[in-house]
Amino acid sequence: MRVTAAVGLIVLAALAVAGAVLSGVHLAVAVAAGAAVLLGAVATRIVHLEMLDTRVAAAQDRAAQAQGYLVITDARIAEHHAQIERLESRLEARLASQVAEHQQTVADLEGALTAAHQRAADAMKQRAEATRDADTWLAEAEQRLEDAESRAAEAILRVHELELELDAVRAELHTAESALDRWGIQSA
Repeated sequence: MRVTAAVGLIVLAALAVAGAVLSGVHLAVAVAAGAAVLLGAVATRIVHLEMLDTRVAAAQDRAAQAQGYLVITDARIAEHHAQIERLESRLEARLASQVAEHQQTVADLEGALTAAHQRAADAMKQRAEATRDADTWLAEAEQRLEDAESRAAEAILRVHELELELDAVRAELHTAESALDRWGIQSA
């Protein structure tokens, strides 16, 4: 609306100058020229005010959009934090379960190792008994000696295998406990 009024003032000034020039009177031309400058200044001021109002409205619109984006961003941040909490709780539960499994495996392997040590000790004891009785029952003792050595070798081999497996499970347990420590979880 204001721009239309400014255009109307410019057209009025142009018509006044054209009419004064056609009349041929210098005074009329001078007055028309002055009026044209004055009307041009007024039209410029009107367009300037319209431009300022448009900029203010655009700034208000951008501010409203920014507020909308702020609300959206806050919602996304809340969703992100909720997702992180869900993932952390799942990870903590999984790590706690793995630690419990490893602890049970370590306990089982320690029991098996103790039993293997006992079997090895028993086999060694049988070997010693077989060696003592070698004078009287030489043929029988040699057979028992071979059996005892075979069992002792198997037991020693099994002890070695169990010790290796125990070391591997302890390393896994240490890794799982370290992961729990990083997450601030107390192991059972």
